[in-house]
Amino acid sequence: MIASGKKAPAFKLPDENGEQLSLSDLKGETVVLYFYPKASTPGCTTQACGVRDHLKDYKKEGVRVLGVSPDPVAKVKKFHDAQKLNFTLLADEDHAVCEKYGVWAEKSMYGKKYWGALRATFIIDGTGTVRHVIEKVSPKTHDEEVLEALAAL
Repeated sequence: MIASGKKAPAFKLPDENGEQLSLSDLKGETVVLYFYPKASTPGCTTQACGVRDHLKDYKKEGVRVLGVSPDPVAKVKKFHDAQKLNFTLLADEDHAVCEKYGVWAEKSMYGKKYWGALRATFIIDGTGTVRHVIEKVSPKTHDEEVLEALAAL
């Protein structure tokens, strides 16, 4: 996993509308980049709705929030619209960005092993440097943790 103090890996991904967005497009902005395993699942919905409901707090801190999952654009769009999300979701269907950030890992559920995205959040400053990493994010406390970290920076 990319550590605090390291340069954030560059990326270019389609958003929920299929429009390309790259990290370099956001130069000069602080970005909260959070990875979630799968759109429209309970934990991911809790996490995304938390961001939606706290977006004014993120804006007060002057940050842009981006959610990334290994889902295709159509699934990301459906999730975005169904939850009335007010921030950008990105589709990393080939999980290349998940791999760059070190969040693509072997997981286990009910004794079955599979590969998927870990739930992790990176705060990236306007120069493209990772300033804070939250590993093993809890969907219920995600916003509190991120907003506390932003206030401390």
